[in-house]
Amino acid sequence: MKKYVCIHGHFYQPPRENPWLDEVEVQDSAFPYHDWNERITAECYARNGAARILNHEKMIVDIVNNYSRISFNLGPTLLSWMQKKSPGVYQSILDADKASQKNFSGHGSAIAQVFNHLVMPLANSRDKRTQILWGIKDFEYRFKRKPEGMWLAETAVDTESLELMAEMGIKFTILAPRQAKRVRELKEGAAWHSVAEQKIDTRLPYMCRLPSGKSITLFFYDGPIAQGVAFEGLLTNGEFFADRFMKAFSDSPNRPQLAHIATDGETYGHHHKFGDMALAYCLNVIESRRLARVTIYGEYLEICPPAHEAEIFEKSSWSCIHGVERWRDHCGCSTGLNPGWNQLWRAPLRQALDWLRDELIYIYEHQMAVFTPQVWQARDGYIDVILDRRPEVVEKFLQQEIGRHLSDEEKIRVLKLLEMQYNALLMYTSCGWFFDDISGIETVQIMKYAGRAIQLAKEVCGADLEQAFVKFLENAPSNHP
Repeated sequence: MKKYVCIHGHFYQPPRENPWLDEVEVQDSAFPYHDWNERITAECYARNGAARILNHEKMIVDIVNNYSRISFNLGPTLLSWMQKKSPGVYQSILDADKASQKNFSGHGSAIAQVFNHLVMPLANSRDKRTQILWGIKDFEYRFKRKPEGMWLAETAVDTESLELMAEMGIKFTILAPRQAKRVRELKEGAAWHSVAEQKIDTRLPYMCRLPSGKSITLFFYDGPIAQGVAFEGLLTNGEFFADRFMKAFSDSPNRPQLAHIATDGETYGHHHKFGDMALAYCLNVIESRRLARVTIYGEYLEICPPAHEAEIFEKSSWSCIHGVERWRDHCGCSTGLNPGWNQLWRAPLRQALDWLRDELIYIYEHQMAVFTPQVWQARDGYIDVILDRRPEVVEKFLQQEIGRHLSDEEKIRVLKLLEMQYNALLMYTSCGWFFDDISGIETVQIMKYAGRAIQLAKEVCGADLEQAFVKFLENAPSNHP
């Protein structure tokens, strides 16, 4: 069969834990649920683990685990919460990845994600490396295998991020069609062709050659179908959904073709009620009627290696037509729910956090150097403690990274420095800029992480960064007087 269909779900919630308690507090806007993680788990994540397929008489004819039949990523911070608070749903996701390996020639349906959904092109090189490494380590801890692909937050991409992903063994990532700049065939003397304005043929995989000599495969999803799923009611009928994929294929029988989309996973059940059922029905129609072969990116890459290469638009993303300005400026991109509001607060918030990050770097390097010359290697290794905070794991980490006996006071000092850096990464979670006002729960959340980092800095060396940080925030106007 030359026709293949792949549906990718980007399942993600920002970290919501109070950084002083490591627990999610009540979020009134999620009523009647305790918080948004709990609400979306009930409306989406649980439902996709047991999606019902109905016949024309509205009788249940099957219950399927959608995660085993699609490509997906789940954010590490969401999985961490789910492991503690919704273990049944968590296990259904791990089981689905194992089952998918039987369906897709040994390739698993899960792919990794940069750790806490930080917009990579706006990060410094060191933070990019840690985000990718932590994302891989989190994936291996949960899924017990190495990831083939990795999701970039907001699909925000630059060459340096691709380089680091390729260096760490990531084979592919998924981008929006407007992120492709130009393409050409992988043969001697082939000419480049501009594909700006979403003119790229999304049915093909593309090699992206990198300055180091390495390469990574890029899949550019079908924009119109993804738009139809997210905003145009395509999930009201699973059969229409399947038919829309069939219309994406050309009549050429000579080469394999991949019709594929990427959307927020929350579309299937939270944003669109019964979207999980539409997804299950769509895949059932495609498979039972043999319209195409359902696949995932890792399997398709083995079947059909790239015959073309592509170049990207640097610092581009899927949810900001201005590149990555949505996460640092008043570019005009917003939810659209509050006409007349502005996002003039975004730039001062970014400036405040960048200033704080750099101050924390100075403190961390000088204070941590007392214990180890490999201060950033220690931060990278700290993911082991983040994933498992049992005392024996902490002791093993300290022995590996410090390599000498520490007093209890010294251990506390080392761990405070590492927690300071952990919070310094969490404070860049993309959702802090995505919505319409600085007073929103997502933006308040990242400022909590900043506050925790400021407190830890003061405890380890007496530095008082709060007044200067607040001074930056005075330039960030809210839309609520």
